[in-house]
Amino acid sequence: MEEGFEKNGSDREEIFSKVVRAGKRTYFFDVKSTKGNDYYLTVTESKKRFGDDGKFFYEKHKLFLYKEDFEKFSEGLNEAVDYIKSVSPIEEGVVSERSNTEVTASGAVKSNSHFSDVSFEDLDK
Repeated sequence: MEEGFEKNGSDREEIFSKVVRAGKRTYFFDVKSTKGNDYYLTVTESKKRFGDDGKFFYEKHKLFLYKEDFEKFSEGLNEAVDYIKSVSPIEEGVVSERSNTEVTASGAVKSNSHFSDVSFEDLDK
């Protein structure tokens, strides 16, 4: 359920969706429309967590971004990313402890996970 955006069981129309798997996290970029057919973007970070009972659940954090803020948001994001790259460049062979990935000489990212990459579609088979 979209926080504050579902009323009387009616969902907002999803126009476009992009899933980005990045190590232990998955990011969802979803373009949706308002009742007035205006577009907005939701960015959701999802992480698999384990509860005290040993059962897993997905912890999600969601950001709503409206088109009148796209340019300023993009400028701020790019400036922050450029700063991080300048003071802490990505080095070849370095393993990220947060994402469990390694950057190769070509700049490609290699996962060091011992688990299979399973998609939700695979579960129905």
